[in-house]
Amino acid sequence: MKVICQVCMHHCQLEEGKSGICKARKNEGGSIVCSNYGQVTSLALDPIEKKPLRMFRPGTMILSAGSYGCNLRCPFCQNHEISMAGEIDSETLYLSPQDLADKAAEYRSIGNIGIAYTYNEPLVGYEYVRDTSRLVKEAGMVNVLVTNGSASLPVLEEILPYIDAMNIDLKGFSQEYYRKLGGDLETVKNFIERSAQTCHVELTTLIVPGENDSTREMEAEAGWIASLNAEIPLHVTRFFPQYHMKDRPATDVERVYELADTARKYLKHVFVGNC
Repeated sequence: MKVICQVCMHHCQLEEGKSGICKARKNEGGSIVCSNYGQVTSLALDPIEKKPLRMFRPGTMILSAGSYGCNLRCPFCQNHEISMAGEIDSETLYLSPQDLADKAAEYRSIGNIGIAYTYNEPLVGYEYVRDTSRLVKEAGMVNVLVTNGSASLPVLEEILPYIDAMNIDLKGFSQEYYRKLGGDLETVKNFIERSAQTCHVELTTLIVPGENDSTREMEAEAGWIASLNAEIPLHVTRFFPQYHMKDRPATDVERVYELADTARKYLKHVFVGNC
């Protein structure tokens, strides 16, 4: 019997034993389960600015953890080895929510402030984020989510009580571009709007030549963000050819700065990255 996964806009209809587009959720005995629960592929103590977060606890360190799987198919993904991988082709270490929370507390003595859920798309395994972040919060530490924002609002509501800050990828501002990436712009906009009501939110837009690099699109994007709150920080970052998108050069640095200036007409905090 097919079961429908409700975590994101794809609503994958899965037969017994089959995984969804994200490769991290599957039909097991007639229920959708999170197959990457506790399966950690990456663990590192990072400066919080690498998330990137510029206006949340600047100068601190945070323990960053990732698993496998993603519900988008960005051809330029810098973490494709894990984000595009599934259960079979991932090297993982199992860490229970308590294990990961304890590790965060262990690193407190060297400046760690909490956990960042990052590297792959954390919300394809939102149950692990929810369970771990609750423990981290109880320990008096913070939780940071680095996400593509392509999750349903009921999933978002499950984790929001425990999340202190997010960096959300806003890939561009056209439905056509989001379709190319396997996503949905309205889903992401709804996710951003709700998140910004509850926790600290910063946004990142990677500028890809010939795709989302028009002044008109940035005008629309920055104007919409400002309609929510002009104080929301936006990171305008430079694309480098990688993965399946090696057919074009890196974004012209001058163009990145021009688009950042465009965004500044609407937003108070605009940062340039990868330049």
